[in-house]
Amino acid sequence: MPRKPASPTGMDFSLFYFASDSRERDGDRYRLLLDGARFADANGFAAVWTPERHFHPFGGLYPNPSVTGAAVAAVTESVRVRAGSVVAPLHHPLRIAEEWSVVDNLSGGRAGISFASGWHAVDFALRPEDYHDRRRVMVERAEQVRRLWRGETLTVRDGTGAEQRVRIHPAPIQPELPTWITSAGGVETFRAAGRMGAGVLTHLLGQDLDDLAVKIREYRRVSTGPGHVALMVHTFLGDDADVVRELVREPLTAYLRGSLGLLAGSGLDGRRRIDPATLHPDDVDFMVRRAFDRYVGDGGLFGPPDRALRMVERLRAIGVDEVACLIDFGLPAATVLAGLDHLARLRELARPTGVRP
Repeated sequence: MPRKPASPTGMDFSLFYFASDSRERDGDRYRLLLDGARFADANGFAAVWTPERHFHPFGGLYPNPSVTGAAVAAVTESVRVRAGSVVAPLHHPLRIAEEWSVVDNLSGGRAGISFASGWHAVDFALRPEDYHDRRRVMVERAEQVRRLWRGETLTVRDGTGAEQRVRIHPAPIQPELPTWITSAGGVETFRAAGRMGAGVLTHLLGQDLDDLAVKIREYRRVSTGPGHVALMVHTFLGDDADVVRELVREPLTAYLRGSLGLLAGSGLDGRRRIDPATLHPDDVDFMVRRAFDRYVGDGGLFGPPDRALRMVERLRAIGVDEVACLIDFGLPAATVLAGLDHLARLRELARPTGVRP
C-alpha cells in the first residue's frame, strides 16, 4: 500500500465507530457518526472508520461499512473514508470492489479498506463454507479486490455456466486501493499484512503495549512497503480525570459487559472458547471491572488532553502511526460531540515541536 506523506503532527488521529445497537433508542442512531465525521473533516483528522458486524447488538449499528462510508463521504470533503473492517470471506470480491469503488467516487478518491477474516461463527451464516479456512480466504479475496481495483478482470461463471471475464464499474478514482489487514493480536496476521504491503488495524483487547511493540517490529521486518499501523483505542477526553472516569463508568461498563458474551464465545485468534452461560455473575463482574480499570487506566485515551498525550507518545514510540479513537461506546451523542474539542486539542499537543498548522 503506498503510504501517504507523514502527518504533520507525527501521529494521525481518526474517529472509529463500533456502537452497540440499542432498541430503546428512538432518536437518530447515526447522528454521532455524521456529526462526528463533519467535525473530523473540519479539524484535520485523518479518517473515519466504520466496521462490519452482523446478528448481534455489539457493533450492530454497522452491518455494512460501504453504506455508512457512503453517508460519511456525502457530508465531508477531505477526511478519509475507511472500512474497519470488511469481513472478506463473507462476500464475493467483485461485490466488495464495486461497492467501495462507488464510495471512492462519491468521496473524490478518499476510500480505504481494512480486510478482516471474521471472528464469530454466527456471522458466517452468510457464507458458512468459508468459516474454517477464513484466514486464507481473506488474503486471497483482499488480493482479488486490489487487482480488480487496478482495472484487471476476474474470471467467473455466469448463470448459464459459461466462463466470463468481468471488471468492475464504476472505475475507482484512486489507482491503488489503500489497504489494511485487521488483526485481533495474532502475530501471523501482522506478518501476512506486511508481506502484502498492507497496513495493520489492531486494538488492545488481549494484548498490552509490550506485546504490540513486538508484533509491530515483526510487521516492519517482513513488510514489502513502508507500512502503516492504526490502533483503535476507546476515547473520551475532558478537563478533569476524575470527572471523566465517573462520566464514562456506567456506559463503558455496560458496553464492555455487552461485548463479553460475544468475545468469550468467539474463540478469537485461536483462544479457548468460553460459553458465556457458564460464567458466574461474580466472575463476569470481576472481568468487567478489570477491563474498565485497564481501559481507563492505560488502555485508552481518557481524562485531560495533557494526560492522554503521554499515552500517544508511548504509542508513537512503539511504531503506531495512527490512533483510531473509538468514541461511540454509550455516552449521549451530545456529550461525545462536545468532548471532541478536547480531542482536537490533543491532536495539536501531539504536533512535533516547531511544526505549525
